[in-house]
Amino acid sequence: MRHDRNLCLLLLLLAMAALPSFGAAPASVPRAKLARVKDVATVEGVRDNQLVGYGIVVGLRGTGDSQQTIFPLQTLISTLERMGVNLQQSPQLSTMRTQNMAAVFVSATLPAFARPGNKLDITVSSAGDARSLEGGLLLLTALYGPDGQIYAEAQGPLVLGGYAIASNGNLKQYNHPTTGRVPDGAMVERSVPLDLTKMRTLSLLLNDADFRTAELMAGAINKEMARSVAHAVDSRRITLEVQSSEDVPAFLAQVESVEVETYPRAKVVVNERTGTVVIGGDVRLQPVSILHGGLSVNVVTEYQVSQPNPFGQGTTQVVPQTTIQAQDQPVNRIELKQGATVDMLVANLQQIGATARDVISILQAMKEAGALEAELEVL
Repeated sequence: MRHDRNLCLLLLLLAMAALPSFGAAPASVPRAKLARVKDVATVEGVRDNQLVGYGIVVGLRGTGDSQQTIFPLQTLISTLERMGVNLQQSPQLSTMRTQNMAAVFVSATLPAFARPGNKLDITVSSAGDARSLEGGLLLLTALYGPDGQIYAEAQGPLVLGGYAIASNGNLKQYNHPTTGRVPDGAMVERSVPLDLTKMRTLSLLLNDADFRTAELMAGAINKEMARSVAHAVDSRRITLEVQSSEDVPAFLAQVESVEVETYPRAKVVVNERTGTVVIGGDVRLQPVSILHGGLSVNVVTEYQVSQPNPFGQGTTQVVPQTTIQAQDQPVNRIELKQGATVDMLVANLQQIGATARDVISILQAMKEAGALEAELEVL
């Protein structure tokens, strides 16, 4: 009877040991997210185009380019000559001041299917040493595409999000006063030809390459269209077959409205210039111990004046006195166990007083150690 009791107790202990621990957090499983096709993919060939131009901004209050910048004066002379004003024989040409104008570059984005007469927002940025573009007016500027053709004309008053005030050597500046925008400041003069009616084979390009998302998208489109029209070519491209009697815009409208399950990549984005760290919710951590400390070195230089003795032949000298202080901070320890989350990592980093720069260094070290299951992107 005693042997039977011991055997039952042993079997009970083995069964309890096989059960999962209630204190351990379960491993996170990637969760699917529903998204429309138009939000995670684009149609190949339907794209924006970048435009750029060079012009001048006039009407500034003495905050434009100085005489050291040559090309604003050349631009002004060329503009006046096109208007019938000849300045080549003027003796004051070399002493002309252009502080009320500034040379600028103008950039805009030409959207797909834009037609002549559509208006675009433009961004104007100083190309010289102008202090501010506040109150300026952009004169008529041609905007060119990569092929050298003119696609739009820009003109209008600038809207700035900052200012700069200087007086008696003192300067107060807010944001960037040398960059401004002109809402609806450009008029489209030439369109980019794109005829969808002649296209019977289209392609969808995923914003983030993923084989699983591509297969799921192709399956969802085929289910919605009730026939086999979509095929995943690779991790980014899905081809679509359009019937000869089918309206292409209506077909694309139906395809872009299809909802598909997506599995975004776990990603951690850090910006070392600003100290910004953004951690996605799907990031998983492995058990790891982190030891973090720092060495602070401070160099202080004080200047003292050495006076010669009375009636001496020496001169007064300034003698630098340099002091170096080094302080090695104690090591802080963080231990992340199985099932640890991003919230636990952030809370532990806050407890030890880690700065944004420290967090970036720790995340990079965790990635190299294999404890951070995510893509680390450094901006």
